[in-house]
Amino acid sequence: MEIGFSNEKYLEMQSKYIKDRISKFGGKLYLEFGGKLFDDYHASRVLPGFKPDAKLNMLLELRDDTEIIIAISASDIENNKVRGDLGITYDTDVLRLMNEFRECGLYVGSVVITHFTGQDSALLFKNHLENYGIRVYLHYIIKGYPNSIPLIVSDEGYGKNDYIETSRPLVVVTAPGPGSGKMATCLSQLYHEHKRGVNAGYAKFETFPIWNLSLKHPVNLAYEAATADLNDLNMIDPFHLEAYGETTVNYNRDIEIFPVLTAIFESIYGECPYKSPTDMGVNMAGKCIINDAVCCEASKQEIIRRYYNALAGIAEGTRRNEEADKIELIMKQAHITVQDRRIVAPALQRAKETGAPAAAIELSDGNIVTGKTSNLLGPSAAMLLNALKELAGIDHTEHIISPEAIEPLQTLKTKYMGSRNPRLHTDEALIALSVSAAGSKKAAAAMSCLPKLKDCEAHSSVMLSHVDLKVLQKLGVRITCEPFYENKKIFH
Repeated sequence: MEIGFSNEKYLEMQSKYIKDRISKFGGKLYLEFGGKLFDDYHASRVLPGFKPDAKLNMLLELRDDTEIIIAISASDIENNKVRGDLGITYDTDVLRLMNEFRECGLYVGSVVITHFTGQDSALLFKNHLENYGIRVYLHYIIKGYPNSIPLIVSDEGYGKNDYIETSRPLVVVTAPGPGSGKMATCLSQLYHEHKRGVNAGYAKFETFPIWNLSLKHPVNLAYEAATADLNDLNMIDPFHLEAYGETTVNYNRDIEIFPVLTAIFESIYGECPYKSPTDMGVNMAGKCIINDAVCCEASKQEIIRRYYNALAGIAEGTRRNEEADKIELIMKQAHITVQDRRIVAPALQRAKETGAPAAAIELSDGNIVTGKTSNLLGPSAAMLLNALKELAGIDHTEHIISPEAIEPLQTLKTKYMGSRNPRLHTDEALIALSVSAAGSKKAAAAMSCLPKLKDCEAHSSVMLSHVDLKVLQKLGVRITCEPFYENKKIFH
């Protein structure tokens, strides 16, 4: 993969810029952290060279000065809101985040439950955390928020919220997902700190959209595609343009809320330290792009993948048509079509030739390998094994899985577990390969090539099972599917 982004430069510039912002406010900064603090695979796909844990490593550069507050909305606890990417509820994800932060050496100071109105489930969660010795604070819904400034900035507004005890210069406020009340938590803390005579500041960390790239730059368009379900829009920051005569990009929600933020800052401090939403940000990612053409191409491919994922979601009944329509419009703005995804045509051609579902994968050297449906293997499993043969230099006519490994699996599936389909899915094919590897050097060689599948592009002519999708995703394969099922069944 060609590199378009300098991760090393990013770590250096980003940590220095945050330190400078802390000093600007006299040594105390509340940093609202949008997006994913770690495992940011979207950023790593559209900015090749960006490490998924880059932001986490950046904070580790500042670990002695940093503490983390995790915010979660009481209504999300009450409604058992689930993270779509992980399939776990937000309250469970708070526990996961705490473990992840602690294991890498970051200090989690507390959890704040926002939008609290007395929900029993939120109180149970609070008690659960406190039993582990975790400090938990409650923040309440303020009537008329965010427009009733005199009430918000008063003892009946932010003043009713618990004051969160913090001890370090940089306080990072993060959350399991959007709508968790991160910004309100930061502003509430500013109010309480000011009453205590502490000069604290606020800043926002959002990787996307990248403020110093153009409005229709593919990297920023890819962000719009990624948030098509939220209906976020990239916009020229009018406040920044008016204040500095400089064109920068922000997104609609920050631009819409900025006049309110300005009024809140003025009520607390007498003046607003920022002239625009762009001023509030501390993101240096745009300064670390070293090959714009590479990032543009990677972002265009991400937009197409997002389009296929939206179509698949519509076929499953989990997404709305409007999401795909919006991404289709973004594709037109980027001047791309699905034909620009190089791996699509070989998969469809193989399916046409065989009259059955097929799949194709592009290896890191540009070579394309296909897999067809057979009596033994599904198309994704066949594609996977053929790719491993290619990578290991094994002739495609040779078998790397012994019949002795396949037959017991098929018997288990059909005779004992009631499956009508004897063909192996990708997980079952890998189990059979691992069993064969114990007595076959070629099978062992093929298995050792699994890490080389990371970041490879793949496409299927039909919708794959969730099992196949998860296995390929765990291997790092960037898989897309045509939005059609192999059969006409309603339940899949």
